[in-house]
Amino acid sequence: MVKLEPVSLRPWQPWAAVGGFALLLHFMWELFQAPFFEGMAAAPHWSVVLRCSRASAGDVVIAWLAYAVAARWAGRRSWLAEPGRTPFRIYMIVGLAVTVLLEWVNVYGWHTWAYAEKMPVLLGIGLTPLLQWLLLPPITLWLARRHLDLGTGRSSPRPA
Repeated sequence: MVKLEPVSLRPWQPWAAVGGFALLLHFMWELFQAPFFEGMAAAPHWSVVLRCSRASAGDVVIAWLAYAVAARWAGRRSWLAEPGRTPFRIYMIVGLAVTVLLEWVNVYGWHTWAYAEKMPVLLGIGLTPLLQWLLLPPITLWLARRHLDLGTGRSSPRPA
């Protein structure tokens, strides 16, 4: 007989799942969007890989920050198990806001990178970074929930 018990997660599990899937997805996105940034199309391969790796690590930090703010609001670190709409919205808003801020500062303040001519911009911010933080976070959270076996958000079968 299979008994249903509440899902129990170790404190680090949601963070590791979100971070791991964020790293994977954002690294692929960074590589695909590289031609939209000045000098990346002509840069040596390993230089592009290194820059995209650093950008992806930054994206993981943004994902963790957004997760932490949503967890603080929800009152629990494991909000991913029973996400609800509000923690998800907070996660999305924080991630997008931090992305817009960092894009603005890096492009116009610190001049860390520049957009290539083919980069479409919206209010001065590149469209590919905006799309990145609109499309990838829901996929990241979905993959993390599936990986942690939180599909229902209620219970997980455990042997009796």
